[in-house]
Amino acid sequence: MTILLLGSGGREHAFAWKMIQSPLCETLFVAPGNAGTAAIATNVAMNPNDFDTVAKFVLDNNVKMVVVGPEDPLVNGIVDYFKNREDLKDIAVIGPSQQGAALEGSKEFAKQFMVRHNIPTAGYDSFTAETVEQGCEFLETLSAPYVLKADGLAAGKGVLIIDNLAEAKTELRNMLIDAKFGNASSKVVIEEFLDGIELSCFVMTDGKSYKILPTAKDYKRIGEGDTGLNTGGMGAISPVPFATPLLMQKIEDRIVKPTVDGLAKDNIDYRGFIFIGLIIVKGEPIVIEYNVRMGDPETEVVIPRIQSDLVGLFHAIGSQSLALSSVEIDARSAATIMLVSGGYPEDFAKGKEITGIDSVAIEDALIFQAGTKAEGDKVLSNGGRVIAVTAFGENIDEAIKKSYQNINKISFDKMYYRKDIGFDLFKE
Repeated sequence: MTILLLGSGGREHAFAWKMIQSPLCETLFVAPGNAGTAAIATNVAMNPNDFDTVAKFVLDNNVKMVVVGPEDPLVNGIVDYFKNREDLKDIAVIGPSQQGAALEGSKEFAKQFMVRHNIPTAGYDSFTAETVEQGCEFLETLSAPYVLKADGLAAGKGVLIIDNLAEAKTELRNMLIDAKFGNASSKVVIEEFLDGIELSCFVMTDGKSYKILPTAKDYKRIGEGDTGLNTGGMGAISPVPFATPLLMQKIEDRIVKPTVDGLAKDNIDYRGFIFIGLIIVKGEPIVIEYNVRMGDPETEVVIPRIQSDLVGLFHAIGSQSLALSSVEIDARSAATIMLVSGGYPEDFAKGKEITGIDSVAIEDALIFQAGTKAEGDKVLSNGGRVIAVTAFGENIDEAIKKSYQNINKISFDKMYYRKDIGFDLFKE
């Protein structure tokens, strides 16, 4: 079949790499894609949020399946757009409805969903510009540090964790009154701070049944030792060593099953991925947030470990027959390290020539391109996060070492990467 994949990051390159291995995938288009997807599929210069243009392309090219990589088109309602058009309603779109996508699109909606379905999460309240002073009073009832979350999408940058009460009040006013994160912070959720270790749990669901995918742990901070500004992600490992069978059973019983059941009880059409961001506090899993798509760079370690036909699984999601499918997982560990532009996540330059990609042998590591573009026979940097280098190992330590060994073959001007990804897992 002909498939259209929407997105342009490392997540989409990893999807494309896996999807073209499927005998079900005859032609793969990626919109807009990057230099990595251009090398293995056909890129289309198209905005994933321009639904009319996407629809015309789908009809003109006999596309039978649309896989939505990023969150924006889902939150903007692409699934509903297809369902509501007679000429598009039979095309499988992998992703939740707009109502389901509100799990990521609105922190308040997600919190209300969790409370309604008895899913463990941090205590919270939400505030607007009109109630900003009540928000300041609510902060006074909490202990430091203080967690402020922009309600809407803020490209992964809308969460502030602040140690000082006065500063927290100032930032709350900045978010609500001065629109620090634009419309995303027209409402702010204030949460109690939870101290523990984070874990990413990935689920695919057809709305009736679900499959739990390999766990992962990502590293958001730009600096080593988890310091500095938050980024879209500087690296990831899978599986997570502390995700024991007992912990995973707790996660499934208390969080995954109630989430999928809750969506069904609320009559929310949800056929796609659920990314559950967890924090483990004294051995107990608590939900920090939901995302309604795969994470990045977690996708770059999770997808390579899936041995089953990914397009076959997508087809089962679309036809609500996922219960009949099995997901085979590679027992090996995987680690990915992000190579980013100097200055990221603040100001950075684009257009830097990248060398050495072709010198990495496929048996040594997988190269997933993120912020890149092709210019003639050159590959140039075109974003903050540029390349993910993923390697396998018999254990996490070996996978991490192989990733770093292969990074040494790649270079571009002002290239930066963290040299401690996964090291926290080996502390005494």
